[in-house]
Amino acid sequence: MMNCITIRFYAELNDFLPQNRRQLAFSHFFYGQPSVKDLIETLGVPHTEVDLILIDGKSSDFSRQLCGGERVAVYPHFKELDVSAVSRMQPASLSEFRFTVDAPLGKLASLLRMVGFDAQYDKNVSDNQLAEESSAERRILLTVDRELLKRKKVVYGYCIRSWDPTQQLNEVLNRFNLFDRLRPFERCLRCNGVLRPIPKEQVLSRLPEMVRESLNEFYQCPGCGRIYWKGTHYHHMNDFIQHLKAKNLHS
Repeated sequence: MMNCITIRFYAELNDFLPQNRRQLAFSHFFYGQPSVKDLIETLGVPHTEVDLILIDGKSSDFSRQLCGGERVAVYPHFKELDVSAVSRMQPASLSEFRFTVDAPLGKLASLLRMVGFDAQYDKNVSDNQLAEESSAERRILLTVDRELLKRKKVVYGYCIRSWDPTQQLNEVLNRFNLFDRLRPFERCLRCNGVLRPIPKEQVLSRLPEMVRESLNEFYQCPGCGRIYWKGTHYHHMNDFIQHLKAKNLHS
């Protein structure tokens, strides 16, 4: 027997829906008694994007089975409203924000490292390894692959919308409210290691002549050995970060 519910997705969850189902309540037909999680993901929305579900006006968890006739409202993460009195879908907030970054998002991984976040990235790992790593290490999985976020192992995740790396960074910082947590130039852009100060005399032979003559402050990655200093590239990156912060304040 075929059953039917009326369902509506709110705000940015509409990004995952076809145009004719956005910003409106629509009927959905199905067989059996699927969980609300399975039904939502069948419609294209990963569970990691959902923070509140109302069924006939009452909050519900992902395990609730649907029998037909229900009215379902699905909401994303709330930034401004306090919905602590109802059953939110997302797990407890993380005290430390660390990321696992999918293969197509290498530039985003570098930008996250630039502003101080632990962003694990390896373009050669499988989807299963990404899901395992994010779950075992309590990392937020960043991907453009909504099917990857539907895996039960994935607890924390976000589906990147933009293909522009700068916009991707802005998405992540806004989604997780991270602008006050920026710690620029503390991590290696190449391998994610935490940079350490190193005396100039220990790296003299590795420095360009102009850098040897004009700068005295240096940092080294203990992982890959790369040397960093506050040259032209540093100032360009700093300008970029200040612009990012200012844009957020006025948005």
